[in-house]
Amino acid sequence: MGDPLVNTNRIRINSLALGARLPTMHGYRDYVEAGGLMSYGPSALDQYRRAADYVDKILRGAKPSDIPVEQPTKFDLVINLTTAKALGLTIP
Repeated sequence: MGDPLVNTNRIRINSLALGARLPTMHGYRDYVEAGGLMSYGPSALDQYRRAADYVDKILRGAKPSDIPVEQPTKFDLVINLTTAKALGLTIP
């Protein structure tokens, strides 16, 4: 779960998990870049692009309440091969 406390301590959490030989699964790519094993979640880049579409519609005069809520359509699976190797996992 992403929250400010976990986000602030993501490097420490991943280091402790690796020291205990525990694999970690996250919802955001940042946690994998901080040493976590893997993440699966909506693509942040795609979310930003889609948010720009909302801004464009609003600036062109659409009422925000009239714009439908959209679910993410693009997801990223990110695996840290260095962490996998340290845990003794083989990822093809």
